[in-house]
Amino acid sequence: MKQIVIISGKGGTGKTVITGAFAALAKNKVMADCDVDAADLHLLLQPNIKERHKFRSGLSASINKKICQQCGKCIVACRFNAISDDFVIDHVSCEGCAFCSYICPVGAIKMEENLAGEWFISETRFGPMVHARLGIAEENSGKLVSLVRKQAKELAEKNNCDWVIIDGAPGIGCPVIASLSGIDCAIVVTEPTLSGLHDALRVIDVAKHFGIAVKLVINKYDLNTEMSEKIEKYCNKNGISLIGKIGFDKSVVEAMVEGKTIMEYKDTKIKEEVIKIWEML
Repeated sequence: MKQIVIISGKGGTGKTVITGAFAALAKNKVMADCDVDAADLHLLLQPNIKERHKFRSGLSASINKKICQQCGKCIVACRFNAISDDFVIDHVSCEGCAFCSYICPVGAIKMEENLAGEWFISETRFGPMVHARLGIAEENSGKLVSLVRKQAKELAEKNNCDWVIIDGAPGIGCPVIASLSGIDCAIVVTEPTLSGLHDALRVIDVAKHFGIAVKLVINKYDLNTEMSEKIEKYCNKNGISLIGKIGFDKSVVEAMVEGKTIMEYKDTKIKEEVIKIWEML
């Protein structure tokens, strides 16, 4: 079984479009959407949810009004202003440090495990998919990514799958690191802009730090051929495998509007380019 992750140093480079195309091309696979902060692979794959599970992470304070004497010590002590004058916890502001619980003289404040989101096992027209949704203003997305990865791997092993195809998060933060751990290959999707190149180099450095093989794809390369040439030269100079260049085509947007991957849409040159990239994996 081979695990590959499609990542990018920044958002909007087209990594989810390419992930969807790989999902259509690969045989005997499990898909995983690890961009839990802003998941959108489901818009292309339209999963039918089979299992729904709660994701709990961190602690949040809760005041028992029957015991509380309204002495105000917790309000004074809270550095995050998470307790109102009428002794109601603002769970968005609460950091779960438990100091209010520690200083409460009557034990009216308890720390409870926080419901931070949900994760799902679903069926799509291309096979099984594991995905998740992080709650509004919730943290620990890296922990949720690790959970999605774990479930996808177990599902793939159970079904004797050959591939786990992962749509990673943009950037270089904790969710990306969680997406990269234990991966066989990372596909970095960039675009021919200065910010695209800069952010791609940052995420490549992160992948190399963990000893992960990196391959690069330039999306919409023909919008700025000069910058695309600079990216190619950098890859050649630094031993980075450039496995494909995809041209700009409005049919990609048209396919997304119809909820289809580019492999299911009308024949275009892009389909040929993506197939060549997939065959190199």
